[in-house]
Amino acid sequence: MHEGRFPVGQEMDVSYPEFAVHLTLHSETQMTFEIADGPYAHTETVEIAVVPLGNGSFAVSWQEESGATVANVQDFDRNVVHSFVTLPRGDFLRLTGPIMVTRPADRASDDRPLRNKALVLEAMTALFQRRDAEAVERFYAPDYVQHNPNIPQGRDALTAIVAELSADVWYEPGMMVAEGDLVAIHGRITGWGPVPQVVVDLFRVENGLLAEHWDVLQGEAESPIGGVPMFDPEEGKR
Repeated sequence: MHEGRFPVGQEMDVSYPEFAVHLTLHSETQMTFEIADGPYAHTETVEIAVVPLGNGSFAVSWQEESGATVANVQDFDRNVVHSFVTLPRGDFLRLTGPIMVTRPADRASDDRPLRNKALVLEAMTALFQRRDAEAVERFYAPDYVQHNPNIPQGRDALTAIVAELSADVWYEPGMMVAEGDLVAIHGRITGWGPVPQVVVDLFRVENGLLAEHWDVLQGEAESPIGGVPMFDPEEGKR
């Protein structure tokens, strides 16, 4: 397992339709569950096996003292647990419930920011360097929301814009900042207007696709009063 990805130390409540369970993730090999009410009420510390599934999801399995076996898909991107339980008498349960974190993990385990930055960078360069109109369908959600007042809503409008871009349009990515499902990218685009424009694009990522977009654009000054350029092509490497 990739060290630090499984959220060791995290405590969370999972609310299934018929009961709730409190989970404490002690390590990658041990977990405690507490069911306070209902026919399955009890507390037990179990030995677990954890298999990373990618994109913030893990398969977690164990066997209880009663002989019951449980397999969880713990999806920390979507904050949901899918649980598959075989009871000692052979009854089989399929349960799905949302996660409410009550104590964060001992160390950061969320790799969404890195994945989301890579998604935004690839989308921006595909559209505004390679002028690949087909990339819109690959990278943007079907119900994509556009906050730029000069661009119509939806993927079709964005696809049409990219398909009609002049060969003079060129985008240079700079620094990027990401947290949770949000990514901001600072860049410069030439050929879009009469002067190069420095732009900050802000995206919200949902289910691995760009779901929402905001931007702020400003014409690049040739001689800034403070002597510091508005955009440095090397800033993204720092």
